[in-house]
Amino acid sequence: MEELTARDIMTEKVITINKDDSIEKLSEILLKNKISGVPVMDENGRVAGIVTEADIIIKDTELHFPRYFKLLDGIIYLESLNRFRDNLKKHLAIKVEDIMTKKVRTVTADTPVSRIAEIMLDSRINRLPVMNESGELVGIVTRADIVKSMILKNK
Repeated sequence: MEELTARDIMTEKVITINKDDSIEKLSEILLKNKISGVPVMDENGRVAGIVTEADIIIKDTELHFPRYFKLLDGIIYLESLNRFRDNLKKHLAIKVEDIMTKKVRTVTADTPVSRIAEIMLDSRINRLPVMNESGELVGIVTRADIVKSMILKNK
């Protein structure tokens, strides 16, 4: 039996984001499509990086939330709330390029699934862009795709 390749299990209609887009737009794309990461494209339509929920969460730790609210006691420190609101606006306007992973591991459509799994495990990553000979994005393989292929293979 012939081994499966990226071509057999990849998603061809890849959801992407531009490197100049905001974290807010990225969050909307991830939530709307129920995915956890996307390739980041440059102005020439080439993969410039990968960005994930983890990148957003790491950036979120820089936000300074107000320590507490005394709503029932009637004490609300507007200065803290205003500062938080301003910080949140600035945070959501940060560009994807500023939080993405720039060193992207990729595979070709002919890469065996066993090799893809090995790369993902060794590199501790969840998705790999699939590129053609010209360096263009033609698909993406996720860990979920590998699990699905294993289940289908055993049926």
